Amino acid sequence: MFKDKTILITGGTGSFGNAMMDRLLETDVREIRIFSRDEKKQDDMRHKYQNDKIKYYIGDIRDMGSIKNAIHDVNYVFQAAALKQVPSCEFFPIEAVKTNILGTDNVLTACIEAGVRKVICLSTDKAAYPVNAMGTSKAMMEKVFVAKSRTVDPDRTTICGTRYGNVMCSRGSVIPLFIEQIKAGKPLTVTDPAMTRFIMSLEEAVELVVFAFENAKSGDIMVQKAPATTIGALAQAVKELFDADNEVRVIGIRHGEKMYETLLTNEECAHAIDMGDFFRVPADERDLNYDKYFKIGNQERSTITEFNSSNTVLLNVEEIKEKLLSLQYIRDELEAWKKALR
Repeated sequence: MFKDKTILITGGTGSFGNAMMDRLLETDVREIRIFSRDEKKQDDMRHKYQNDKIKYYIGDIRDMGSIKNAIHDVNYVFQAAALKQVPSCEFFPIEAVKTNILGTDNVLTACIEAGVRKVICLSTDKAAYPVNAMGTSKAMMEKVFVAKSRTVDPDRTTICGTRYGNVMCSRGSVIPLFIEQIKAGKPLTVTDPAMTRFIMSLEEAVELVVFAFENAKSGDIMVQKAPATTIGALAQAVKELFDADNEVRVIGIRHGEKMYETLLTNEECAHAIDMGDFFRVPADERDLNYDKYFKIGNQERSTITEFNSSNTVLLNVEEIKEKLLSLQYIRDELEAWKKALR
């Protein structure tokens, strides 16, 4: 499906961008365009991959002109550029609005004008019942791409999205922090041991996006049925893998954090479609003419119920260790740790 195609990844120097590019390089893709504002990370990628199929574009999704410079002759776009850190978005919410909402709108507008065939927008579990600025901006981003999907012929440009939970070992995530604390002989800082979070690997995140690419209709949000863990069990699993006896210190919930996350709201469950390992949340196709709904109603409702990190499968310590050991990052860190101890 990617044969001889040109693909643009916004925010392409991030964790997802690197993983998606690894996946694309296994195909007969014609060209991969990495679009981001970080020239240092682009240079690092250039040295790492040294592949002529990869082209690098400096730009910011806040700037429509820089997007247009990169989008000519592009077939597919993965919109991954975002401000993702919950605490920083709490202190600078307007910056989250500029990137996550207005920036996404810029990307979609440019895609429609350029005749891009398909756009996948990446969202987060924090967009469901949002309580923080990051989640609220991502929830609005979802509203933007669903609304935009109604204004364009899907046979010309399909606009859809994915929503997933915490990606293990991605930049800024807690597992690399735990490993750094173990190496430094410091306590492992845990917000609340009972807090639950969905967990998935970068490869699973990529699989969700590819599944959406293959199966989503315009306006859809695709959700993966991910397992979850308590933060206390996750810290214990990392300690046991590294054979560490560091203290676990509870520091309390940070700005804008919830005790559990939601991937599928109760309201979305009313019309969500169970697709096995995934849920599909189709766009509401009703128009603004609400008068007719006083006369005509629809009482049908899906039997799916809210899907959150407290009612999904909760992994125990041994299961978390097994999942962690499937990650190359963890295996590399363990090997380096063992060498350091010799």
